[in-house]
Amino acid sequence: MFRNRTDAGTRLAEKLKKFKKEPGIIMAVPRGGVPVAYAVAKELNLPVELVLTKKIGHPLNKEYAIGAASLTDYFIIPHEGVTDHYIESELQLIRSRLKEMQKTLQADTLPENYEGKTLLIIDDGIATGNTILGTIKLLHKNRPGKIVIAAPVASEPAVEMLAKEADEVIVLLIPSEFYGVGAFYEDFRQVSDEEVMYYLNKLKELRKAG
Repeated sequence: MFRNRTDAGTRLAEKLKKFKKEPGIIMAVPRGGVPVAYAVAKELNLPVELVLTKKIGHPLNKEYAIGAASLTDYFIIPHEGVTDHYIESELQLIRSRLKEMQKTLQADTLPENYEGKTLLIIDDGIATGNTILGTIKLLHKNRPGKIVIAAPVASEPAVEMLAKEADEVIVLLIPSEFYGVGAFYEDFRQVSDEEVMYYLNKLKELRKAG
């Protein structure tokens, strides 16, 4: 059980110290992954970016991921009954949301060059892993040196699936019975845009001071 997301991040950072000397970037999954990534970034002294990707859901079940999209790219796993028109409309909707998120949370932040670097994708927990799976596939197109998934808690099926796609998966707690990420936190209140901006600004200050 973790007290809150920053407590989880502090404990996760201990397992990620081996990446401290590598040229890397922490990719925080908004919004819940940002406080976790903040604690890790403080320890590793690595830059942080937000993961601006979202899953593309199936038309009959939006929670079932059939692909993922970023502001510049997307991928789809072909499914019967999923039309080009549906995909195009979903891309427009998703990218509109991502642009708004980018404008609100990192308007003045230029993206790092991912090529050859270790990318640490950090979230507060992983239930199905489908969204992160989509993120991995999109990030691979940027030719990173290594992709590492890190989270305080994750379901066993998600870890097994992601281990096939990422170079490494590091999770502190893989419970035999998984009831949802929030069940493993004492404080799992929703993270606001203001909190995300607070953590990102704090990290900018720390990197300038360092």
